[in-house]
Amino acid sequence: MAAEVGLRERKKQQTRQAIFDAARRLFAERRFEDVTVAEIARAADVSEVTVFNYFPTKEDLFYGGMEFFEEDLVEAVRSRPRGESAIKAFRRRLLDGTDALGSKERIAAITQAGEAVSASPSLVAREREIVERYTRRLAELLAADTKSDPGDVEPDTPRLRAPGTRPGRLRGQAVTSVRP
Repeated sequence: MAAEVGLRERKKQQTRQAIFDAARRLFAERRFEDVTVAEIARAADVSEVTVFNYFPTKEDLFYGGMEFFEEDLVEAVRSRPRGESAIKAFRRRLLDGTDALGSKERIAAITQAGEAVSASPSLVAREREIVERYTRRLAELLAADTKSDPGDVEPDTPRLRAPGTRPGRLRGQAVTSVRP
């Protein structure tokens, strides 16, 4: 039986969610660059310091969900059944989530997020950091699985490093291929 979350932890989760929801709402109404942390704090009824206690940067507010998704992908590889390839576990986790992409609302939200990223150099930079960090973590995990030195497993991300290429463009291609 799972342990019940205490009142203090529930309050923290509620505060984090309120901040995230306020930020998402403001980002949807206006460009990411035009929204201030002070406005997000006011909308969530917290102080700016509280916002930064939960989200170290404004970009982290935007990417809150992406980091959970990336962690989920790494966990799928880490906890895969013995004998299952890493790519099969990764693919299975990706495909498990495609049903959620089928709604028009979800597609619109992903498209809007992609447009926001494309319009913001700080969001492009943060997205690259997130993708590179999880690519390194996945490489470290695979190195440990194969008892290799982490330096022997080199992430091959030429599409992400190529001039003018952004993970957002790859996201857009993925959404296009999922559309009904």
